[in-house]
Amino acid sequence: MSEPHEWDEATWRATVGQVRAGRNLKPEAWPDGARCAVALSFDSDHETNELRDGGLSPARLSWGQYGSRRGIPRIRAALDRHGYKASFFVPAVSALLHPEEQRELVQEGHEIGLHGWIHEVNSRLDAATERDLLLRAADTLEDITGTRPVGMRTPSWDYSPNTLSIAREMGLLYDSSLFADDDPYEIVADGTPTGIVELPVEWIRDDAVYFMMNRFGAQRPYTPPEAVLDIFTREFEGAYAEGGLFLLTMHPHVIGYRSRMFILEHLLDRIAAKGDCWVATHADIARHCARSAGLKGQI
Repeated sequence: MSEPHEWDEATWRATVGQVRAGRNLKPEAWPDGARCAVALSFDSDHETNELRDGGLSPARLSWGQYGSRRGIPRIRAALDRHGYKASFFVPAVSALLHPEEQRELVQEGHEIGLHGWIHEVNSRLDAATERDLLLRAADTLEDITGTRPVGMRTPSWDYSPNTLSIAREMGLLYDSSLFADDDPYEIVADGTPTGIVELPVEWIRDDAVYFMMNRFGAQRPYTPPEAVLDIFTREFEGAYAEGGLFLLTMHPHVIGYRSRMFILEHLLDRIAAKGDCWVATHADIARHCARSAGLKGQI
């Protein structure tokens, strides 16, 4: 295979054009006159962080269990204090290990979204395997919760050349794995609008990049929790000033510690104090954007 600097224009244009941001889907108005929309999400990876890599460490697996045992209850309590609903993206294996957790979250009005089978790396899979795992994951979440997921977040936000076509085949309403904007947009595939709403993510609005560590490598947490709260707050205030979307990604086994939960709690208090923010699940925000733009699909 030729080196990238040897590619002709058709090759690099085709590569760039596979998955692209299309029209901006920020609606003219958010429900009930809200100034901005807030999408709070929690990736409930739990034990799959270790299992995905074939890890056998009881210590690492216990770290995943902490996310379910302590992180989820604290997160639920913080959300309940404000009556806010959030989206939980759950690998199917996590759901099978903790089925009651998923059922209770759905009963409380939260959303359970797709997050792969075992937090696999999509770009390492062939198309048939990736498709099989995502379909099995959707069936599993539906069996456990009674509700079929309408949206996905790829594990580690990893997109293969086949991911979008699988999402289209499944008729998903939205994806939340791409980075091309701050606000919702329609995904375009090879120049063709797909009708799928993208609720874009960003590493700076993710707790893991500030607090994760590798015990056998050089990766160590280096950002004080107060600084993370400041970053998240500035992102929220920017979204509020622009009347757009503030989407935050957190992990129960990362944010759920006693010394970190204040970040979420202070942020929720600030959002509530505004008095005109629409805090909703990813599915509800995607439906509103789709309706406002006249998109068809699971709306």
